[in-house]
This record gives sequence, structure tokens and C-alpha cells, in this order.
Amino acid sequence: MENIIIRKIEYGSAEYKDELELRNRVLRVPLGLDIYDDDLSGEDADIHIGAFQDGGLIGVLILVPLTKETARMRQVAVKEGFRGDGVGKRLVEYAQAVAKGEGFREIVIHARQTAIEFYEKLGYETTSAVFFEIGIPHVEMKKQLE
Repeated sequence: MENIIIRKIEYGSAEYKDELELRNRVLRVPLGLDIYDDDLSGEDADIHIGAFQDGGLIGVLILVPLTKETARMRQVAVKEGFRGDGVGKRLVEYAQAVAKGEGFREIVIHARQTAIEFYEKLGYETTSAVFFEIGIPHVEMKKQLE
């Protein structure tokens, strides 16, 4: 996990195009879906965050402002070969700091059932029953920012 830099990604930039490719490869293709079929028109208002190693994008997440106090974290993806090395944790911690700096007091997520334990370790609590989104089980989770 050396030389990893976490920072914002500018919407519409070459790095944003890399972000789309990573999100597609990690989150959509395994489900038989294609991110380019999604409506991405609102993403210009979102906060895009990336993890970079040696200039290459290895992880992403998006913060979506829902209200003045609540942001939704979505599209958390880490490139294969870097999972389990703390990249996702660092992305979430950075995103929480960014959200707090922007005045948000709470983050909500629709977590894939397979990721619940990951988010619990970061202080998120399950706040819903299981529901299906993009054909797979999810739960809503949230965390108050201090």
C-alpha cells in the first residue's frame, strides 16, 4: 500500500474516464451490466474521489449530496489485486473527511450484502431490511460524522 495518494477527481477529465472504466470493470461487468447504459448525467454535481498508485487509478468512490446535512456514498470500487490492502478503507476515511469539510453530518450508503462487514468495521450501522438493487441484495447503512 505504498505510494498511494487519495484525492478528488475532476468530473469530465481523463481521470474521470478512467474512473468510469474502473467502476464498469469492478461493479457492472461481473453482473452482466454496462455502466455506459446508466444515466450518468447528474454526476457533474457529485464529489468524485480516487486512489492512485504511480499515477494509475486503483480505487474510486462518489459522494452525492442528498440534503444540506446528508451525503450518499456510492460506487465504491477497488481494482483487483489491491483489495484487502486497505485501499477501500483509506478511500472511505478520506471521503468522510471531505464530507465533513463540506458540512455534511451524515453519510448513507446502499451497501452490497457482501460489503456489510467492511462498512461495519468503519462504524456504519445497518438501517434497513435487505432490498434488491441492480439485481443483487443490498442494505442501507449510515454513519454520523463527528
